[in-house]
Amino acid sequence: MEINRSIDTSPLNPVMTTEEVEAAIREGIEHESYSVCVQPCDIPLAAKLCAGTKTKVCCVLDFPHGKSPKKVKAFMASTYCELGAEELDMVMNYGYALSGKWDLLEDEIRAVTEEAHRHNAIVKVILEAGVLTPELIAKATEVSIAAGADFVKTSTGFNGGGATKEQLQIMLDTAKGRCAVKASGGIRDYETAKSFLDMGVGRIGVGSSSFMKLIQKGS
Repeated sequence: MEINRSIDTSPLNPVMTTEEVEAAIREGIEHESYSVCVQPCDIPLAAKLCAGTKTKVCCVLDFPHGKSPKKVKAFMASTYCELGAEELDMVMNYGYALSGKWDLLEDEIRAVTEEAHRHNAIVKVILEAGVLTPELIAKATEVSIAAGADFVKTSTGFNGGGATKEQLQIMLDTAKGRCAVKASGGIRDYETAKSFLDMGVGRIGVGSSSFMKLIQKGS
């Protein structure tokens, strides 16, 4: 499989203009990225541009800190899907993970997965692995699976550093195929992306500025 079909390109920089976001979406479509992962306000634009293409519409949810209440998270999930999102990358409340509040965390993730699955959308749970211990990464993966997550994902790229092989191996070993794993955060070259895919990672998240570098090197 060409590497572009494993990539979620992500025009998420909050200072991007609408024109810059549109250009990044069009670039993802042109080069057939698996999805374009956008901010909530850009879902309608992405849905319009991606219609009839191989590129799906993904949206971040409660990004980048995951601190909204469960009811709000569920409302976000329903609203974003109704606007056209086919995948949701939700930030879990990693403060709950650090506090050992696993029941609350699982309840919140389940609220999102139930709404998303009702709309035939998939959910990737962002662990923010860079701020968690190996034990907490494993536990958060288990909790995400129990709550119905389709993927677990390393990080937002906004806190705690980028994806590492050590984090991904823990996630893969814990998941044991029960959910997929996405590497995201700090991935800026083809060699890194390819090494993660070779480990068994199912999806790679990259910023829109890094997307062309990866696919040109891999072509």
